[in-house]
Amino acid sequence: MKNLKLKSARAALDLSQQDLADRVGVSRQTINAIEKGDYNPTINLCIAICKVLGKTLDELFWEQE
Repeated sequence: MKNLKLKSARAALDLSQQDLADRVGVSRQTINAIEKGDYNPTINLCIAICKVLGKTLDELFWEQE
């Protein structure tokens, strides 16, 4: 499932995939794969992304039923 919440939060801060990747210490391809739903990130990576974007885990990674 695509992570549109992550993409939206990143875009709201005017960050490119590369900008976010640089700030959390992964490749741009990793951020792209997370947004496309092709990669399930570790909890530590999820937390790092949340800190950069100023969001909670629930806001970015919890799937609503």
